[in-house]
Amino acid sequence: MTDARKNDVEWNAVAGSDGEEPSLTSARSMPPERTAEAALRPRHLDEFVGQQVVRDQLSLVLDAASARGRTPEHVLLSGPPGLGKTTLAMIIAAELSAPLRITSGPAIQHAGDLAAILSSLDEGEVLFIDEIHRLARPAEEMLYIAMEDFRVDVVVGKGVGATSIPLDLPPFTVVGATTRAGLLPAPLRDRFGFIGHLDFYSPQELREVVRRSAERLEVALEEAASVEIASRSRGTPRIANRLLRRVRDWAQVRGSGRLDLAAAKEALRVYEVDERGLDRLDRAVLSALCGRFSGGPVGLSTLAVAVGEETETVETMIEPYLVREGFLLRTPRGRAAAPAAWTHLGLAPPDGPEGVAPMLGRF
Repeated sequence: MTDARKNDVEWNAVAGSDGEEPSLTSARSMPPERTAEAALRPRHLDEFVGQQVVRDQLSLVLDAASARGRTPEHVLLSGPPGLGKTTLAMIIAAELSAPLRITSGPAIQHAGDLAAILSSLDEGEVLFIDEIHRLARPAEEMLYIAMEDFRVDVVVGKGVGATSIPLDLPPFTVVGATTRAGLLPAPLRDRFGFIGHLDFYSPQELREVVRRSAERLEVALEEAASVEIASRSRGTPRIANRLLRRVRDWAQVRGSGRLDLAAAKEALRVYEVDERGLDRLDRAVLSALCGRFSGGPVGLSTLAVAVGEETETVETMIEPYLVREGFLLRTPRGRAAAPAAWTHLGLAPPDGPEGVAPMLGRF
């Protein structure tokens, strides 16, 4: 069994790094699937699907730096998880024919941790810092100087006898990725010469993602099946690739081996992903909101208890998509069901302004 296949099989049995239940529609990357993800990543900028504006701008930055024979300016990529920030960082290193060093904000808790990484960088190397907004403050302040002056100050000794020794660094490029750009301090954000924001993908772009991934997986995929998978992928390539692998599994085990429309629909039915990309937990939240609380408004913590989940899980993993798709409303009094939620569940919305709960009319 290959490593990628082994990781796919383990997907349904292993929880994520935060201990959360694996979900097909979660945009976060889970450890059991990372090998499979790596096999599907594009290697060059011209292979990357979607994000046309960011790709064009980034291509110009890299080509100009190469023409001058210098390292490109530091790059900041922001946007929701699963849209390709890590992939673009790898592509940047590949386009520059430079080594790539990967770390993350939570992994750098002390200035010494960052100093050890920076002092070992080679000239032209690309340093990718995922979730850069979660850097510890001492490390963040050290990164300011390193990015601007290519220098770090190493403190030797303690107390009154401590001595600061400046250490020059070879030119390198920092590629930072963040899902919450608003949490980045202005001094750190200002040190990035290029800032690109990644948006959710269109269904047409996701179809292309699914088609290319099917080619890499060496499976026969019908166009109708790619349309079906793309329509349930929440505008996120990571989810589209995950659903594709689950449809492939169903087709190989219970179907003919060909990924056609019938196989896609039946596989996604088994995995409880409906036509709008909602999974079991999404529907549980909407059902509790419309059923138990008559459409709301209801407090977030109360809603989380009603579905048996942590408040943070509901707020960060479930709520954003429901709000974006018009199923959920956030009001000063709490969360409320929008008309689309009632319709999706096959329920009649209560009387009130625009079909929402009557008590919402006061807000």
